[in-house]
Amino acid sequence: MINLENIVISGKEVCPIIEGGKGINSTNGVSSGHFAKEGCVGTISLVSADFYDDNGNVVMERSNRLKRQERHEDLIKCAIKGGIKQAEIAHEIAGNNGRIHVNELWELADSETVIREVLKGAKGLIHGVTCGAGLPYKLGEIASENGVYYYPIVSSSRALMVLWKRAYSKYSEFLGGVVYEDPWLAGGHNGLSNAENPEQPQDPYDRIKDLRSTMNKLGLENIPVIIAGGVWCLKEWEKYIGNPEIGKVAFQFGTRPMITKESPVSDAWKKVMMNTKPGDVALQLFSPTGFYSSAIKNKFLLRLMERKAGEIKFEREKSDEYDTELALSPVKKVYIKNADLIKANNQIEKGFSVIQETPDESIVFLTPDEWSKMKEDRVKCMGCLSQCQFSSWSGVNGTTGKLPDPRTYCIHKTLVDIGHGGSVDDNLLFAGHQVYRFANDPLYANGYVPTTHELIEAIKAGR
Repeated sequence: MINLENIVISGKEVCPIIEGGKGINSTNGVSSGHFAKEGCVGTISLVSADFYDDNGNVVMERSNRLKRQERHEDLIKCAIKGGIKQAEIAHEIAGNNGRIHVNELWELADSETVIREVLKGAKGLIHGVTCGAGLPYKLGEIASENGVYYYPIVSSSRALMVLWKRAYSKYSEFLGGVVYEDPWLAGGHNGLSNAENPEQPQDPYDRIKDLRSTMNKLGLENIPVIIAGGVWCLKEWEKYIGNPEIGKVAFQFGTRPMITKESPVSDAWKKVMMNTKPGDVALQLFSPTGFYSSAIKNKFLLRLMERKAGEIKFEREKSDEYDTELALSPVKKVYIKNADLIKANNQIEKGFSVIQETPDESIVFLTPDEWSKMKEDRVKCMGCLSQCQFSSWSGVNGTTGKLPDPRTYCIHKTLVDIGHGGSVDDNLLFAGHQVYRFANDPLYANGYVPTTHELIEAIKAGR
């Protein structure tokens, strides 16, 4: 057994094993309720959480209103309703054991409203709020107003200092912990900065040690660091436990709990994860959020990679370097390098005959069917992000003022679909970089799907 002592999290002594909140319907009231039932911490994703009709069927998000702002308002109402419902489910399953947290992506449009209203509507059922994907500077204020603890996700001590100086120093009473999420190993959106090389991962020990040192200087010695991203087996993290350089610590598991009997992830998605190999997860910049994210290289992601590889820079006026004319349409032309003409013609001959501009003075090539679906997705945009590169939506004034980026995709559409049994080939499959370990993990031998109880017992034992 690993010498993992209980610590106080969100006002109660619990086992410091935490379920990572993931995506749309990848962690819900059932999965988080069972984590809490085991005396650990369950985490509900507030990203478009499900609610149900009188017959127990999921009410899929729908809006027939014409204006995007109106559809956005409908989206937020559904998210609030779903978050409250999932908190009720988790609370009922947990039976007052453990802790129930919720997780929200800060860069979602109106994330502040969703958090506030869910905490009000599920008062007493939620003990903590985890938030990342951006700098959630208002998180401390929102949580403190509702008497719950907050857990910012950072990938460096520098990010914590920015949040502390800007806001958190005023709301230190309810700072329950700081989540360190390794930007090279975590699944989903990662906090990789422009100064860090995605191809050169750094040792998490030194980064976490630096984070703890910063926290100690701020008087946060008793606040736990929650290690996330790449956490699979606690035996591999023993040097972090009981280590004065690291201090009080907890561990957040993201990928491994995706394959349990209580996980809402579809059987098809679980099967894909059980059969991945090292290198099958890519850290890339296709997300319309503008953040790096990690996902399995399936048909969907490989096509995005192929489109990016076919990208060609252009200029609007002829020059010595950009001297070759290329027609984008019967009435519009640009100039590319002569060396890129073969590349362009090869893509057109393969059926990628629709040429679209990006916001970066470049062009990419799509099939007519891809372009048709892209236009349809933009028309149906519900404004899920505070700023979206795919649709040019902005929650501030309705538009980013930039061209929609054809190198990205509608993230809401694909995550809703895969989160409700959609195609594992034609949707984005977020996953951490150690997902390949399912194939050789004895707990999952011969395709076995454990219960949450079995998983947590294995984690405690260091297996």
